[in-house]
Amino acid sequence: MNEQFDQLTKRLLEKNNQLSYEEARSWVEGMWEDFEATRAKAGREYRGKEMTEQIVLRWIENYGPHLHRYASQNKKFKHLKKDEES
Repeated sequence: MNEQFDQLTKRLLEKNNQLSYEEARSWVEGMWEDFEATRAKAGREYRGKEMTEQIVLRWIENYGPHLHRYASQNKKFKHLKKDEES
């Protein structure tokens, strides 16, 4: 799992150079966890790490360049919000 998170984190950093490694890693872990939790709550069958990795990679490709601007009200992601003044 650690290797998958590391690869996804590096891909996110390629898409968004405004994130630190730690911020990018937090995003990857958060997206992974949220996808799996949401799928489980919906009663969907677990389709493995590969499926989750594909979804997180798709989100990185689509939303990665903009994640540094994400303003979440969700406490889990609030620490990832960049101050507009910095």
